[in-house]
Amino acid sequence: MRNVNWLGLAFLSPALVMVTLFFLLPVVLTGFFAFTNMSTATGVTGGEYLLNSASLRRLQNEGLPQEVLAKLEAGGYRVDAAGLAALAEATTPATAQELEQLHGAAEFSDRRDMERALKDLRDNRIRRTRDRKEAAELFKRSILNERFATEAAFRAALTETGTPAAHAEQITTAAYTGWVWTTKNVELLFALPSTLRYAANTALYVTLTLAFNVGFGLFLAITTFYLPKGQGAAFRAIWFLPRILPPVLYVLMWRWFTWDTGFLATVTGYFGISPKNWMLDTSYHAWTVVVLINGFVGASMGMIIFSSAIRAIPTSMLHASEVDGAGRWQQVRWIILPQLAWPILFITCYQTLSLLTSFEYILLATDGGPGRATEVWSLAAYHTALNNYGGNLEYGLGAAFALVLVLIGIAASLIYFRLFNFKRLITKPLIEG
Repeated sequence: MRNVNWLGLAFLSPALVMVTLFFLLPVVLTGFFAFTNMSTATGVTGGEYLLNSASLRRLQNEGLPQEVLAKLEAGGYRVDAAGLAALAEATTPATAQELEQLHGAAEFSDRRDMERALKDLRDNRIRRTRDRKEAAELFKRSILNERFATEAAFRAALTETGTPAAHAEQITTAAYTGWVWTTKNVELLFALPSTLRYAANTALYVTLTLAFNVGFGLFLAITTFYLPKGQGAAFRAIWFLPRILPPVLYVLMWRWFTWDTGFLATVTGYFGISPKNWMLDTSYHAWTVVVLINGFVGASMGMIIFSSAIRAIPTSMLHASEVDGAGRWQQVRWIILPQLAWPILFITCYQTLSLLTSFEYILLATDGGPGRATEVWSLAAYHTALNNYGGNLEYGLGAAFALVLVLIGIAASLIYFRLFNFKRLITKPLIEG
């Protein structure tokens, strides 16, 4: 018995690995990223410490005293060993030695004072003004726009500027360029005015497309079932084409059909209608095309599943109903549809989860336009995290968008199981009891 268990586990191991790598791990990583501020600016592996003008403005808004800000901005100039070594390399050791004798360990508030100190040199003059300006920069000790690899190095430099220790923590936090844990992404989702629009667009998209997928797929399966076998197979093969076509080619065909230089505009032009882009000229047209593009792909899958399920119904039941005088509609209503409870549940669940997370056809067709009218939740997550117009990709906020979809998908599955009475569907038939 133990060998059988290990053998079963061995057969299941590929499936378990696939589920872990392609479902559980992405979900865990999505939850992880959703509670960070990861972006192009922060990177994904940590960061350095950099104080710049943007950091100072943020600190000013947070209430950092003006005198502390002045210290950080000014920084000052100091004749120290590091500066003297740099001066010796840039000029001569004698020049550095003379400056040390005249102004060793001296501090100056601005560059002009530092240049005056360099003009005091007599034996090793720096005659050109430009050279004195460059030499003065060697003694600048401001920490602005200077990168520090570690927090300890940044705090040490901060101490040298004379910044009070009471404000060091606040300044260090503002200077950190890496990612940190935060709940601001979730808060932002509920604060952005566009969030409600994305949610409404997604609800509209999923509802209309799901109804088309299930309803039209069921219609195709039933109608082709009653056709002669060869004709039914031919029609199903034609309707299955949208699913096997590459998405780019499939959407290009729709563009050729709907754009202002395409088939539809050409035909309507014969009736005096000026050419226009029937895909993007209004939000109504955009939604119609988006639903049809995705609907034909989903309906083809539903058609195959439903057709297979109908073929599995014992023919004796259909023959007996015909003997009893049942028509086609009565067979559909009382025999076929009750037998399709499992397939309808599967297609409805699968298509709902697929539509919640899919956006490739919308991206290729309208890219969320016109005016974000067809921007669904998953496409907004993609634009935020991987392809936004500002250039700063916000991985954390995009992951927060995606995490909401994960939670909605789990809730939708539970609702479907309840709605279709899942417990009754898995109950053994009485004949097997």
